[in-house]
Amino acid sequence: MERSILLVEDNATDEALTLRALKKSNILNPVAVARDGAEALDKLFGNAGGLPDGGAELPQLVLLDLKLPKIDGLEVLRKIRSNDRTRLLPVVILTTSTEDKDRLEGYRLGANSYVRKPVDFGQFADAVRQLGLYWLVLNEQPPATG
Repeated sequence: MERSILLVEDNATDEALTLRALKKSNILNPVAVARDGAEALDKLFGNAGGLPDGGAELPQLVLLDLKLPKIDGLEVLRKIRSNDRTRLLPVVILTTSTEDKDRLEGYRLGANSYVRKPVDFGQFADAVRQLGLYWLVLNEQPPATG
């Protein structure tokens, strides 16, 4: 199974910078992009194949912005953690938010990591490279259950 990434990002510039940073770091995993919270949930829980819990193949990693249209990132995270199929899916909040309440709530809801997007592209590219290497190469996921 290919180790894919779900990037949930509504800002076209940040999306392009993230994809460029992944490519620059030779992280060539397939990336699906959701541009709002509803689209992210559809990609994760889409009812493909008529399965009651959704048949979509899960990504290896979710990079989740918080300030999203339709359904905000914290609600997306809440839904991910409340479903048995996605409960253990690694979710990294990747946001420009500097609000302590967002960081606290993100961790309370089960985020694996919270990374503030640096403004400088070099710093941003380095942060994305480190995220990709850790979550896609070094991190060992829990074993699949029935």
